[in-house]
Amino acid sequence: MSTTDSLQQHFRHLGLPQEAQAWLLMLWGVIQFFDDVADADHIERHELDAALWNALVSMPDNAFFQQHRSALVPLVANAILKWQASDQAERRKEADAKSFVWRAGYYDIVLSVVSLVHGPATAIAGARDIMSIYGESFDDYIKEFAHA
Repeated sequence: MSTTDSLQQHFRHLGLPQEAQAWLLMLWGVIQFFDDVADADHIERHELDAALWNALVSMPDNAFFQQHRSALVPLVANAILKWQASDQAERRKEADAKSFVWRAGYYDIVLSVVSLVHGPATAIAGARDIMSIYGESFDDYIKEFAHA
C-alpha cells in the first residue's frame, strides 16, 4: 500500500470530510514533491504538473481550506519551518532525535485538522493514534544519514 493510500485510509477512519481529506492529500503530495526537489531526486513530469496545479490552484480553491484558512496557513508555515530546521541539521550531518521530530510537521497539521473538524476533545482523545500515523522509524531515519 502506498503512503498516500495509507493516509487516505487513516483520514477516512478519522471521519474527516472529503474536502479535508483531499486538501491533506494534496498537501502531502506537494510536500513530497518539494522534498524530492531539495534532495535532487528524479522527478517525473506528471509529478511536477500535479504539484504545480495543486499548490497554486486546487489547494487554495479547496472548500475546507477556504473555510479554515486562518488556522491552516500558520500551521503550514510552521511545518515548513520545522522541515527547514530538519533539513539544515541533516545537511550539516547533525541529524538526531530532534531533527527527526521536526520532520513530522505534517502530522501536526493532521492533528489540527481533526480538532477543526471534530473539536478538541476528539483530537485530545485520539492524539497519540493520530501522531502515530507517521510511518518513518527513528532507526531508519538515522540509517539514512549514516550512509549519506
